[in-house]
Amino acid sequence: MNIKHYTYRVTWSTEDGEHVALCAEFPSLSWLAKTPEAALKGIQKVVADVVSDMQASGEAVPEALAEKRYSGEFRVRIPPQLHRALALTAAEQGVSLNRLASAKLAA
Repeated sequence: MNIKHYTYRVTWSTEDGEHVALCAEFPSLSWLAKTPEAALKGIQKVVADVVSDMQASGEAVPEALAEKRYSGEFRVRIPPQLHRALALTAAEQGVSLNRLASAKLAA
């Protein structure tokens, strides 16, 4: 498991007055630091420690989002009225409902 394959984000925290680093695969973890570089190094160290602890105790370690395979398909439930309205819009535009939904999601 390469912890550098995880998805990290560093942003400014006005509340804390420092940069905060986060890891998408471990949403409960964060690290505050004066510089973005220090925040990134800090969260990577915390993630490495957590992964090590999880492996030592036999827990399943989250797969890096970057290493997952995506099919390009997912299901979403919507109210019947919205489904009908979208189907009507797609028909009026001469496109499939799938194409219409994909375009709306991409916008």
